[in-house]
Amino acid sequence: MLQIGQKAPDFTATAVVGQEFRVIRLSDYLGKYVVLFFYPLDFTFVCPTEVIAFSDRYHEFASLNTEVLGVSVDSEFTHLAWIQTERKQGGVGELNYPLVSDLTKEISRAYHVLEESSGIAHRGLFIIDREGIIQHITINNLSCGRSINETLRVLKAIQYVQSHENEVCPVDWQEGDKTMMADPVKSKLYFSSQ
Repeated sequence: MLQIGQKAPDFTATAVVGQEFRVIRLSDYLGKYVVLFFYPLDFTFVCPTEVIAFSDRYHEFASLNTEVLGVSVDSEFTHLAWIQTERKQGGVGELNYPLVSDLTKEISRAYHVLEESSGIAHRGLFIIDREGIIQHITINNLSCGRSINETLRVLKAIQYVQSHENEVCPVDWQEGDKTMMADPVKSKLYFSSQ
């Protein structure tokens, strides 16, 4: 089972980028943060809402030196057909990030999100830092969509603590909120202000 602090399993796969097929590697993104999210299938119900939401807010991730990669067990041809289908018809339209094909299910297995009995991935989301280390994992069931706001909040918190030695982010921390020192004495400064 994957855990926080482990190296993210690298992969090489075909993705749809814009309207083109490209071979991408997770390791190509070293130096950037990556939000890697798995979803069950193209042309379904909850999945397009998530795929579209990540695309519509992609600029917020890009401004944080972060790439978004969506992965499902569909082929690159199905991804392309879904992208070429209008949103009003259940498609996702043009996307601002790659959709990765995991037809062999190797990536989903490596990230421990594959539901073997159905052959599709749970809604796994991994935040991977610039060194390729997993910093956050969430896995939702098939019927429950994720929150873009929460993904951005956690990403910002991870970036903050990685750039501020000995500081930690308390519950519901938002960018600009007070942090605390990871020290038994200095942390009291935070607690005394609450």
